[in-house]
Amino acid sequence: MKVEKNKVVAVSYQLEVEGKIADKSAPGSPLEYIHGSGMLLPKFEGALEGKEPGEGFDFVLSPEDGYGTYDPKYLVELPKTAFAIDGQVREDLLVVGRTIPMLNQAGQVVQGTVSKVTDSSVTMDFNHPMAGKTLHFTGKVESVRSATDKELTEGLHGEYLPQEEGCGGCHGGCHKENGECCGKGEGNCHKDGEGDCGCGKEGCDCGKN
Repeated sequence: MKVEKNKVVAVSYQLEVEGKIADKSAPGSPLEYIHGSGMLLPKFEGALEGKEPGEGFDFVLSPEDGYGTYDPKYLVELPKTAFAIDGQVREDLLVVGRTIPMLNQAGQVVQGTVSKVTDSSVTMDFNHPMAGKTLHFTGKVESVRSATDKELTEGLHGEYLPQEEGCGGCHGGCHKENGECCGKGEGNCHKDGEGDCGCGKEGCDCGKN
């Protein structure tokens, strides 16, 4: 059976970036995905198209075909108060290099990396960690099978099912109350430079306590 649309494909792989191993599948635990569903990079899936179990692969993706070029505009300076819980700034979160989930204007969870910390502000980098990087993938197709109707409808792990409504993911705990985002739970949303909170609710008091 060949790798083609709507097949569940399992691959063992290794990703090399700038001469170093950046990621790889664990022994005996290949990566599984539904081919053609957009779960992986389009060019990654394209390189596997038509392959059969047992076939190896070795290909390189440019930044444009991978996670895009690095864009300085995705460096965002936020006040430290955006990381406060019950009036206390979570200094333990604010470590350069640490990734923190936050919300963008569309209410989607985005991963930001702490780039710089000062006494009053935090610079977050919302570029993908692999932005601007050339990706060298090697590996082998381990298995190919037809996806079930349930998997095509719900996803391999239920990822296509409706998610519970809420702010979600902002430092791990922001939620909505009476339709508005609030800074309760384990964390707070942040506000951008125009004063709108990360979940897109104008006038929201996210980040305030």
